[in-house]
Amino acid sequence: MKKSEVILELKKQGVVAVIRGESFDEGVNISKACIAGGLKAIEMAYTNSAASDIIKTLCEMYKDDKEVLIGAGTVLDAPTARMAILAGAKYIVSPSFDKETAVLCNRYGVPYLPGCMTIKEIITAMEAGSEIVKLFPGSAFGPSYIGAVKSPLPQASMMVTGGVNLTNLDQWFKAGVDAIGVGGELNKLGAQGKWDEITAVASQYVAKAREVR
Repeated sequence: MKKSEVILELKKQGVVAVIRGESFDEGVNISKACIAGGLKAIEMAYTNSAASDIIKTLCEMYKDDKEVLIGAGTVLDAPTARMAILAGAKYIVSPSFDKETAVLCNRYGVPYLPGCMTIKEIITAMEAGSEIVKLFPGSAFGPSYIGAVKSPLPQASMMVTGGVNLTNLDQWFKAGVDAIGVGGELNKLGAQGKWDEITAVASQYVAKAREVR
């Protein structure tokens, strides 16, 4: 899948599951439960030491489902990004912008979604080739901040992560974000092994996103 196709699919789906987990099995099982609920954009965080193996496993498991997008999150540097890409990650997400990571992702033709907080950071990321920037943490700003950003930067595409949930996702989409990242509730349920509940919550996110977009 080409870079442009990944970006279009991320925007089409609109909801990204930010998966952490404490082990290989937990990361895989949370991801599988989300996908079963129709939440097919998975951001596997590198806070899990088995992240590369999880990404590789999921990519193989869902290789015939073109809607499943397995990406990597909490990527702090270029070496980690390269590991993730070699494991099969279709996109790279960072909590902040890193120029070397941006260059590497461009080299491999993989979308880079860095976390940004200010107008300057967003412009820097866009100039480095990021077609979607991640507003993080969203809880520090609120949906009204999207309008403040889009006044001078109407061309900016944004995903928001941090503080987004079922009760407020409609506000974020109405404010103009292209996608949201969710994970807190999903990971808490995963730590308890409640896979069916994860699937149910995932399906709620997908349904509500479709309803309000």
